[in-house]
Amino acid sequence: MLDPKLNAITDSLQDEMLDTLQKWLRIPSVKADAQPGAPFGTNVRRMLDVALSDCERMGFKTENFDGYIAHADLGEGSDEDALAILAHLDVVPEGDGWNCPPYAAVIENGRLYGRGASDDKGPAVAALYAMKAVQMAGIPLHRKVRLILGCDEESGWQDIAHYREAATMPRSGFSPDASYPLINIEKGMYSARLRAPLCDEGLQVVAFNTGERPNVVPGKAVATVRGDESTIQRVDEIAKALDLPVTAVMKDGDVEITAIGINGHAAYPESARNAIGEMLLVLRELGVRGALRTLADKVGMQYRGEALGISVEDGMSGHLTCNMGIIRADAKNGVFATLDVRYPIMTNPAMLDKNVRAALPGFQIETNSKEPHYVPESSELVQKLLDAYCEETGLERKCLSIGGGTYARSLREGVAFGASFPEDEDLAHQANEYISLDCLRKNIKIFASAIVKLAGKA
Repeated sequence: MLDPKLNAITDSLQDEMLDTLQKWLRIPSVKADAQPGAPFGTNVRRMLDVALSDCERMGFKTENFDGYIAHADLGEGSDEDALAILAHLDVVPEGDGWNCPPYAAVIENGRLYGRGASDDKGPAVAALYAMKAVQMAGIPLHRKVRLILGCDEESGWQDIAHYREAATMPRSGFSPDASYPLINIEKGMYSARLRAPLCDEGLQVVAFNTGERPNVVPGKAVATVRGDESTIQRVDEIAKALDLPVTAVMKDGDVEITAIGINGHAAYPESARNAIGEMLLVLRELGVRGALRTLADKVGMQYRGEALGISVEDGMSGHLTCNMGIIRADAKNGVFATLDVRYPIMTNPAMLDKNVRAALPGFQIETNSKEPHYVPESSELVQKLLDAYCEETGLERKCLSIGGGTYARSLREGVAFGASFPEDEDLAHQANEYISLDCLRKNIKIFASAIVKLAGKA
């Protein structure tokens, strides 16, 4: 448990921490086109500047690496030996279905709502204030504590690449960007960008443009097809037969079809419902042919890659997951789609690529992959973090595997640690994302304890 002095300080910082998080949540830091000095858009740069200003106000030494990424330091010591805490300030687009404005930072019933509240601004602020609490308590440290604040975690990790070139990446640390107790296995990542012509036979699709990020399960899809009132009637019949929330109306002489799903994170598609998949199944029943028919047959609403021939699992890291996050289709540009695959640690990525290509003839396929990440449970990092968690909560001590990819994998010895608890509702990348005030309160204490255990002098 925290010593009484440090515990009292964390309690005294609660209101200030909440005010800071609300300020951060009101900045819509979604990646946009690069601008001078703002490689990920002006809102992301504004968010970085605000965060660094807060870090400096608290007395931490900061460094900004060209707007890509920044860090704030507590204590002295070598950069490589620093205890790294890696969080991110960028957020995914807000999506549909919110019950309150996504950037208003509304507090209701003990919850703070906003895009980024749990992923990952809330945990970042809790880590920052944990550092502040340790500083205020005057606890001597034997190593530097470095909070690294990235700006491109939700997209291409260009921030981490830039940091490696401009600074020394610490060897060990954690990322508060997942869940407790602790995650020591992150699945491998395989992504594919698919292109094919739009077939001019069968059902004629005028436009089908859905999705903003490959790593988001889209909650709504809209497609326009050639048709008439009989097409609308057929859509209604298909929707009832498949038990899908899909509707159709006449619009400008064509038929506009809308499918309603449930937003979610690509790493956890079982807790969402992919609207692209719903639409593909309806279009297939309406008679679409070519590339869209292939995607309906081989992906559809499956999220374990069964028809692609890539459904695998292992005892260490569980099932493979597959998400189609973006689709674009029209006569001029053809069909474009993305697949986001998270594969178990024992899987051969060459097999995934071979089977995906075999299952999707006629597509041009560009791929990218990241290897799985694993830290042994016996490591000092893992054991001391689990000590901090268990001592502050009294909850079960164990390690987990996830499909999400966190900054932890950018460290030689990195794990994901927090910031949601086993009982918490997971709404990352979904509408009505929130963090509970109780979760914030517990996080600052757990992170402060972790800092003392891993960086404090014996």
